[in-house]
Amino acid sequence: MDGTTSSGGQDEGGLRAGALGTAGITSMVVAAAAPLTIMAGIAPLAISIGGVGAPAGYLAAGVVLAVFAIGFTTMTRLTSGAGAFYSYITLGLGRSAGAGAGLLAVVAYNALQIGVYGLLGTQFRDAFARFTGLEVPWWVFAALGIAAVWWLGRRGIDVGAKVLGVLLAAETLILVLLVAGVLARGGADGLNLSSFTPEALGQPGMFGILGFCFAAFMGFESTALYRAEARDPDRTIPRATYLAVAFLGLFYCLVAWSVVQAFGDEQVVAAAGADPVGLFFTAMDTYVGTWASDVMYVLVLTSVLASQIAFHNAINRYALSLAHDGLLPRALGHTHPRYLSPATAGAVQSVLAAVVVAGFAVAGADPYYQLVLLVNTPGAVGVVLLQATTSAAVLAYLWRHHRGEPGTRLALVASAAATALLTVALWFLVRHIDHLTAAGAALNAVLVGLVPAVLLAGALWARLLRARRPEVFARIGGEDVRRLDAERRAPRDPAQNPAQDPARNPAPDTEAAL
Repeated sequence: MDGTTSSGGQDEGGLRAGALGTAGITSMVVAAAAPLTIMAGIAPLAISIGGVGAPAGYLAAGVVLAVFAIGFTTMTRLTSGAGAFYSYITLGLGRSAGAGAGLLAVVAYNALQIGVYGLLGTQFRDAFARFTGLEVPWWVFAALGIAAVWWLGRRGIDVGAKVLGVLLAAETLILVLLVAGVLARGGADGLNLSSFTPEALGQPGMFGILGFCFAAFMGFESTALYRAEARDPDRTIPRATYLAVAFLGLFYCLVAWSVVQAFGDEQVVAAAGADPVGLFFTAMDTYVGTWASDVMYVLVLTSVLASQIAFHNAINRYALSLAHDGLLPRALGHTHPRYLSPATAGAVQSVLAAVVVAGFAVAGADPYYQLVLLVNTPGAVGVVLLQATTSAAVLAYLWRHHRGEPGTRLALVASAAATALLTVALWFLVRHIDHLTAAGAALNAVLVGLVPAVLLAGALWARLLRARRPEVFARIGGEDVRRLDAERRAPRDPAQNPAQDPARNPAPDTEAAL
């Protein structure tokens, strides 16, 4: 899936070329993170575990991912790759690793999206009961959500981006009102910066909430998936990536800090532990008014719906890319003749979501503590693993092919730093996985073990293709990988680019030397 276009504003994969600008792409990936849902639904738990230092955890995650973004966006510019993790890991570490990463990305994003239907169903059920007095099963609303997300995804990326832009603006505004109210009244005990002191950051619980903090940014790296549909992608993709990371990191930190100030250092941890669901609504009642609390209650619903739409779009583009390359059934590579959307992949993904939701509903499982947490956990672990692996792949690729170029020196350093930082974050996430799942050791081992199992299965599938269907194996990574492979195999004039001098930059005779 690349960005090559033909007449009629359609790229080779059938997507609508030039449909998205910087604002549209940024809205897609920020909406996938669901800021209001993360703050109102997850931040109280982070505060109850990590203490008043929790706001700094979000800021730290944002800094690490900003470092990651330097190498990531450099790779986007140099390769024109639209497969994100899949393409970049293929280029840096080889086709077998790329195949494993591609399949893991599809599984991880599906896990994140499908699990959240439990949250969507719960929130809509509670809201419906609050405003009408009628009790309706959570799975009814989950099913309606699946249908709505499928329909919007089918209508095309430009329609989805417009809807997400409106929803994102509304949920951002309500949180800004809360921050303004707390700041105007000086909080419970006067404003302070105790959240950022060494004492607060050194609390044992801070290590446990790193998983929450990194999970809050899930989906920001999907900016590269929209390259084929972006206007001037060499500009819009990097801008959207940096804007998404900066906005989320700073905004999460500010909002979480404001809630700490709203209750005070001595009271906020106890309040978050006693009533995590109502923490933000109580703060809104106190500092803005009950009308704002009612509005926020509704916007939490639109926030989770916006997240589902954004994840649905990202999943479908991953599936489209892998289907074009032969790693998934070719039928998933078909686009809608009118809307130019990955309609087949969207329909299959929606059916899969419906099956999983139905299974949990029939089993009588709790939609939040079981569907959300248990299904989301492999997705969160998988995405952080993919981020760390992508940084390593970018480092390997730039070192082999671009290390002599001034424009990539910063990216090399940043990729090395991001690889180390994300590996540490992954270790803490796995080490404290019980905070995410509230499950026992055996179930946690299964949930975490699913991630390397999928990665290994994809790599083994690629090795089998290499032996039995080499023409399919050669397609792994997409058109851009094959183009770059062909360019590197062609005779070069070392005088034109010293970084391409074989004597200075020899390519190893291995599968990784794509």
